[in-house]
Amino acid sequence: MKKGLIAAGLLISLSGAAQDVSTYTPGTMGEGIVYYLPKTEIELQVTATKVAYTPGEFCQYADRYLRLTGISSKPAEYWEINSIKVNSVGIPDPDNAYAVKLKDKSAASQVELTPEGIIKAINTTSPVEKVPLIKITDTARKRVDPRSFMTEEILLAGSTAKMAELVAKEIYNIRESKNSLTRGQADYMPKDGAALKLMLDNLDEQEQAMTQMFAGTTDRMEKTFTIRMKPETDMKEKVAFRFSKKLGMLDADNLAGEPYYISIVNQEPLPPADPKTKEKKKVEGIIYNIPGKAQVTVFTPSKRYFEGELPVTQFGTTECLVDNLFNKKVNTRVLFNPNTGGIVKIDKD
Repeated sequence: MKKGLIAAGLLISLSGAAQDVSTYTPGTMGEGIVYYLPKTEIELQVTATKVAYTPGEFCQYADRYLRLTGISSKPAEYWEINSIKVNSVGIPDPDNAYAVKLKDKSAASQVELTPEGIIKAINTTSPVEKVPLIKITDTARKRVDPRSFMTEEILLAGSTAKMAELVAKEIYNIRESKNSLTRGQADYMPKDGAALKLMLDNLDEQEQAMTQMFAGTTDRMEKTFTIRMKPETDMKEKVAFRFSKKLGMLDADNLAGEPYYISIVNQEPLPPADPKTKEKKKVEGIIYNIPGKAQVTVFTPSKRYFEGELPVTQFGTTECLVDNLFNKKVNTRVLFNPNTGGIVKIDKD
């Protein structure tokens, strides 16, 4: 309910007379709106897969009957990294909060904020972001019981070795049946392509299920981990996280895993600001960010997982949209990037 009330107040009149914009001090706001500019955090999305291997019932006979080499008789469980994605995200900067007091209640301009209070748009609506769908794959659910395909002779075999031999023969029989169907040489050929596909799919399912009794099964569970880093000027070789094949993702200070480093280098260093000038500078309009740029690298001593340039607001500066842009004679529409606080687009009519 509280969020709904806040959202309802995000579209607020700003035009008409000049806007009174000032640095926000909690407890001093009257009628108006408070907005934040964002500051940057570097977000790492690490996608890793947990692999669980279970040996088959006839694993010791895999080489003898099916010529499958390197089949382990011991269960195993380990993690592997699939990918590392890196991007800039914006969070509200408490040091860059601004109050806009309304001088003309009859004006029709609007300001759109994110739920966190970061400015998104003026006099327009920002595009709706599409949320990516997350696909979950569970290999165990797709697996069938190989014993459901066993013949009476196999089930009544007097030893594991004999059973393995008969299952292997059944696998070879299935392969011969598939070859006969694909060559059109089967005694009972299906009437059409759909029926042929159905028969081949059923034979594939039987062969895969029985082969797993020799080769074993491997279940894979994919998971994405999110890590946030605060950029610092010329941050080099800082441990972002650690990773262990046995334990998976670990905190940066957990020495049980291999370190994964991040490097953040300011590409556009600005001269230090004069504190006196900053104190004298008067806010005369909507304040927005001009983000700087950083070269970001995520790596281990043996591999680079990401290397690219990303916007970082802390390495940039702020500027002001002059108050004359927003009056009754000109309808000015401004879109901001909520992650950087920079201007995306300005339209006027």
